Amino acid sequence: MKPLAELDPRGLRAVLLDIDETLTTSGKLTSDAYAALDRLHAAGRIVVPVTGRPAGWCDHIARMWPVDAVVGENGAFYFFLAEGRLNKRFVEDAAARSEKRARLDAVARRILAQVPGSALAADQAYRETDLAIDYCEDVPALPLDAAERIAALMRQSGLEAKISSIHVNGWFGEYDKLATSRLLCAERFGLDLDRSNREFVFVGDSPNDAPMFSFFRNSVGVANVRRFQGHFAALPEYVTRESSGAGFVELVRHLLDAGQ
Repeated sequence: MKPLAELDPRGLRAVLLDIDETLTTSGKLTSDAYAALDRLHAAGRIVVPVTGRPAGWCDHIARMWPVDAVVGENGAFYFFLAEGRLNKRFVEDAAARSEKRARLDAVARRILAQVPGSALAADQAYRETDLAIDYCEDVPALPLDAAERIAALMRQSGLEAKISSIHVNGWFGEYDKLATSRLLCAERFGLDLDRSNREFVFVGDSPNDAPMFSFFRNSVGVANVRRFQGHFAALPEYVTRESSGAGFVELVRHLLDAGQ
């Protein structure tokens, strides 16, 4: 991973960002990080959080934050606000989502029985499509080996599974953060990510960001990304000096102030 100073900010028009421990710090959205988000949006950049957080949170984010859209539940949907109205675009229809939610309940019971100390994520009630198992947000922190065990149990049940900085998320379906970011950019912004790759930055911190790190030439990890070394399918191209929200602030300063 190269230092952030080596990233050329010229011609960059869009920033996709993870939320937990990328924008936030120890579970909190700091005033500095939110101000950086607002500054980035005010500067005319396309700004899109791409997160594993639930539909309930994403409803609020799309309505209230200085963003152009939000991709949620690891790619199950994107939401955006237009002319004062919230628009929801799910990858799968309502009938498919309902059928799969019933199957996820049985998987959850099996995982909680086999991985002591894990729990349903506190935000599970606000999810439309996936299962989130908490391994270090509201439970005493489990080792990453336990998160890997949870992910393995999900995959044995036929789920896609990704480890974030706080949860292990599982879902029935072939989408991920990258696939739905492609869909959003094509449908909402008229951009082909293959042709426009150089115009985008993605910033994240954990293994569920690996598809984004692998695809984007301008992929950035905040410094706490090093916590997961050895657990990544792909690492970011660049890394900040600072961790979590301070690392995001560092990135925004570099994008907007370099060369001035």
